[in-house]
Amino acid sequence: MFTRNLEQFLIKRAQKMPVLAILGPRQSGKTTLARAAFSKHIYISLENFEEREFALRDPQHFLEVNTNEYGIILDEIQHVPQLLSYIQTRVDEAHKPGYFILTGSQNILVNQAVSQTLAGRVAIFTLLPLSIAELRVNKLLPSTIEALAVKGSYPRIYAYDLEPTPWYQDYIETYVEKDVRLIANVVNLSLFRKFIRLCAGRIGQLLNIASLATECGIDQRTAKAWLSVLEASYIIFLLQPHHVNFNKRLTKSPKLYFYDAGLICALLDIKSEAHLNDHYLRGNIIESLMISEIFKHYYNNADRPNNVYFWRNQTGNEIDCIIQKGVALIPIEIKASKTIVSDFFKGLTYWSELTELPPSGYIIYGGEKNQSRKEGSVVSWHNIEDVFKTD
Repeated sequence: MFTRNLEQFLIKRAQKMPVLAILGPRQSGKTTLARAAFSKHIYISLENFEEREFALRDPQHFLEVNTNEYGIILDEIQHVPQLLSYIQTRVDEAHKPGYFILTGSQNILVNQAVSQTLAGRVAIFTLLPLSIAELRVNKLLPSTIEALAVKGSYPRIYAYDLEPTPWYQDYIETYVEKDVRLIANVVNLSLFRKFIRLCAGRIGQLLNIASLATECGIDQRTAKAWLSVLEASYIIFLLQPHHVNFNKRLTKSPKLYFYDAGLICALLDIKSEAHLNDHYLRGNIIESLMISEIFKHYYNNADRPNNVYFWRNQTGNEIDCIIQKGVALIPIEIKASKTIVSDFFKGLTYWSELTELPPSGYIIYGGEKNQSRKEGSVVSWHNIEDVFKTD
């Protein structure tokens, strides 16, 4: 069991809320975290055929049989969403804080069902793979940003010192077989795998559904549906543009990112740091890694990254990440290089001139040392949490 930042928030909310839902991708550590935080609860995996059949056939009796003093962990609740209405009834009859702990690896099924059926009764959390801060606390953080990108952040890789490439290949196969078939009626699984690889090849770029669909050999409607599947199962996320208009036309398309850089590398057949250093998408992969870390910061503090954007106008000026704090906008540029050069600050300088505000913001880069410059603060990749210290 690795130390996870979210555990303290789970325990705190369990003192008030009768139901907690922990959502996130497969293998992100949801089950391990739930069982560690609520060790006296009965644990039931709904991936187990017999348990799932029992719950589907007679949900009322299923819950009665498993009633106990402490509570129940229902793992992979998306397999039996019908249970949620019965859980609601039991919660309304006897409000027991922290009694039901639900986990799910499919947001499209669980979150919608949870929010509709258990509104006002459930606290929803998202657990992503290990963050840089968590890797450091557990003494697992790789020495270079390239090593982290190739290895990825899934706990099992670190727990068993696994080779990342074959593990991710198996992960993709398992994901396609288990999740894709359940979420959507995808007939051609090999074509769907091609679609995932094409998404990896567009990492950090503006989403162009028409181009993606054409290259994959599918129609745009199917491409949109498959993107939704990847989002729902926490493989990709779309970073939305910020629409503050400083008398300039702005980009309206979102950017495509993956939650885990190791998965990107496996999809692109990048197997080593040297290979990543020579790859034409190196900068985009590092950018995706850092943006996902910003998302993890919010989720790991029981929050949501609803105030994280990028900014780009149609003349090509761009800020990689904008964090909105109240009325303030914090610009962040991400650089894969380990050496700080003056060109790093072009974006922040342009932003300062455009907004007519004093120079501010951050450069997150692949080097080791933090620096303070007049144009903004330079933060090493492994100190990315420093960006939030003014919260």
